[in-house]
Amino acid sequence: MVFDTRLLTGVGVLAAVAEAGNFARAAEMVGLTPSGVSRAVARLEARVGVRLFDRNPRAVTLTEEGRRFHAQVMSLLAGLDEAAAEAAGAAALVRGRLRVSVDPWFARMVLAARLQRFLARYPLLMLDFSTSNYREEMMTGVDVAIRFGPPNASSLIIRKLLETPILTVAAPAYLERHGQPQSPHDLVHHEALLFRDPQTGLPFPWEFLRGGEIVRVKISSRLVLDDPSVAVTACVAGQGIFQSLAIGLAPFLARGDLVPILREWSEELYPLYAYHPSRHLPPAKVRAFLDFIQEIAASL
Repeated sequence: MVFDTRLLTGVGVLAAVAEAGNFARAAEMVGLTPSGVSRAVARLEARVGVRLFDRNPRAVTLTEEGRRFHAQVMSLLAGLDEAAAEAAGAAALVRGRLRVSVDPWFARMVLAARLQRFLARYPLLMLDFSTSNYREEMMTGVDVAIRFGPPNASSLIIRKLLETPILTVAAPAYLERHGQPQSPHDLVHHEALLFRDPQTGLPFPWEFLRGGEIVRVKISSRLVLDDPSVAVTACVAGQGIFQSLAIGLAPFLARGDLVPILREWSEELYPLYAYHPSRHLPPAKVRAFLDFIQEIAASL
């Protein structure tokens, strides 16, 4: 349907003039100049083909045709106002289907156990949840994407959710067999578990940060993995040393399944970001999910 937007503007001006009784006060109500109001009324009269107002120096009053037209359009304006109010209420209500794509490590180690709390909080919401650590076309078919690592330059809205330290860990059984590394350079003599960067296809390099000093160690390994949770399982089994995000490791450390090594070299922080399409005001369901993630982050 092709709609003349000037007709709606003219109807709004008509209502203001009928209420105010003159063009000057109506202009203040609608944010136009008096001459702008006069032109809008003239365009509306030309559009409908009748004179809507009698004009004299003291007042502007509706003609008989104007009164009939005013009575008809005011109910339509009231309907528009009600529709806008209903839409505003829907925007504030967390409901519908929320489609998210979440980094697998964060999904498995942190978020999955807390989803029940989120869904209980919003009973009208349905969550369509997928995991991926790839960024190419990550917004296809989703409302929100959650990814670790520095943000990509894009037209998306980007929101930092948290930062987590990078820890180097090993199983006690592995350290009993091979000894405890005393410096990052000692790692060249140890078995390592490498994690493949999904963006480059190459293993992430190992870096160590202490007091502003960065040490890069060239690590070789017979085992390269693309799932960090699998790498942690292999590490717990004593396969080798793994460099991991600290977030999600607390249960393994508390049970003694894993032991942090080279703690003084663990000052590097790695960010987690949320991405969603550029909008002036994202839907309430998106805001609620991102606020919930940051609530989790604050409790860790």
